[in-house]
Amino acid sequence: MKTKMKTILLVALMFGTLIGYANNNDNEVKAKKTVKVEFNNVKKGQTLTIKSENGIQVYNQKMSISGNYSRTFNFSALEDGIYTAELNKAFEIIIKKFAVKNGLVTFLNNTDVKIFKPVIRAEDNLLYISKLTFDKESLDITIFYNDEEILSETVTSEELLNRAYKLSENKEGDYKVVVNSDDRTYVKSFTI
Repeated sequence: MKTKMKTILLVALMFGTLIGYANNNDNEVKAKKTVKVEFNNVKKGQTLTIKSENGIQVYNQKMSISGNYSRTFNFSALEDGIYTAELNKAFEIIIKKFAVKNGLVTFLNNTDVKIFKPVIRAEDNLLYISKLTFDKESLDITIFYNDEEILSETVTSEELLNRAYKLSENKEGDYKVVVNSDDRTYVKSFTI
């Protein structure tokens, strides 16, 4: 009789544990009024920006030292909605999403989203544009010469986009490259 009772108790305990794990959502962290935002390998001069889902900037900080960044924020005064904490590095942007509801903050997932920025460089009369695109995102590239558009194209690539443009040797002046990708705009100005 004791053995039967122990078996029933053990099965009930295991069943309760199983139900507890089934209700646990690993993609969400428990809601709190204050949250700690952390980034590893931060360099001096990089910026942390917190934006609403409408793109309105609610916080901006330029990093003054290199190393690991950790700061506790109280977002309970923010309006309900989805927000992003973005660390803008030299060649990438690391994004953490969180939701604010009734003054409580919940991080939406445990993984950081990385967006790789295009690398734009000019040497003599050559212009090089490269970008890592793991999601096969298209790039809209526009080149201006003295504020007049001279080239506009949309490029789609597999994983690595590499483009080289030869600019006219006899057209010295101010150039500007505008690249649109990942719902963001990147601008580089240079003079030949």
